[in-house]
Amino acid sequence: MNSAVMNDQSPDYLPGNVKAWNKRANEYAVYAEEAWASDQPYWGTLEIPENEAGLLPEDMTGLSCIELGCGTAYVSAWMCRRGAKVVAIDPTPNQLATARRLQQEYGIEFVLEEGYAESVPYADGSFDFAISEYGAALWADPYHWIPEAARLLKTGGELVFLTNTPLAVICETEIEAEGPMGPELLRPYFGMHKMNWPDCPGETEFHLTHGDWISLLRVNGFVIERLLELRSPDEAVTGDARSREDWGASWPCEEVWFVRKQQQADVSVAARS
Repeated sequence: MNSAVMNDQSPDYLPGNVKAWNKRANEYAVYAEEAWASDQPYWGTLEIPENEAGLLPEDMTGLSCIELGCGTAYVSAWMCRRGAKVVAIDPTPNQLATARRLQQEYGIEFVLEEGYAESVPYADGSFDFAISEYGAALWADPYHWIPEAARLLKTGGELVFLTNTPLAVICETEIEAEGPMGPELLRPYFGMHKMNWPDCPGETEFHLTHGDWISLLRVNGFVIERLLELRSPDEAVTGDARSREDWGASWPCEEVWFVRKQQQADVSVAARS
C-alpha cells in the first residue's frame, strides 16, 4: 500500500474530537443498529430516504470507494450492498469497535481502518468514489481533508459530503439548553471556519460559507455538479414555531455537495491553518 499523503501531521484538534466521540459511542451504537439493518439508506439528522436524496449511485459494482470519517460505518455497509469495494476510515476506536461487531453480525466485509481524513495512507488516485455524512465533513478541517480527498480520487471520481448549512450555523443557539434554532441570525456569516461550542468543551467543528466551499473545491480540481439542500419532511413538523423541525421546513439545516474531480489539484495553494 502506497502511503503517499499530503498532510502527514496529526491535527491539533483531533484528540478532543476523538475523546468526545469515544464517550458517545454507546449512544450511537443504538442508531448504528438501525442503520445497518436498513437496506434503504437514509441521510442526516432528518433521515431523508435515499430514493429522495440520491447520494449513492444505484449500481456501485466494482467501484473502489472510501468513507471519510465513517463512525460506525453504516454508509460503508450500504455501499457494499450495492457492489462497491470499500475502505472506511475513522479516528475513534470505540466507534470502530461497533462497526467491526456489526460487520460480523451482518457478514458484510470491507476494510476498516483507524485513521483520519486529513491524511489517508493510500496512493494517489486510489478511489472512484468518496463520501462523508458528517464525519470528515464536519469534524475535519476542510482546508486539509478536501485536498486529501482530491488526491485520493481518480480523475472523474466523485466526492459526496453532507454537513450543516451555514445558515443553520449562524442561527444555532450558543448553548443547547437555550432551546432549538429560531429565525434570528446569532453570529456573523463571513469568516466562519473553526468553531468551538461552549457546552461541548474540547470539540471542534468546521463550517464554511458557500463562497468559501466553492473556492476551495474549485482550487482542488473539483467541478460542482449539484448542491442539495435538505428540508424536514412534512410529517416532522410539530407546529412549534421555534422547533428544529419547523425551522427545517422553512430553511435548510443540512446540505449535500456533489462534486467531481476534473483535474489534478493545485497543490501550490497553501492550506489555511
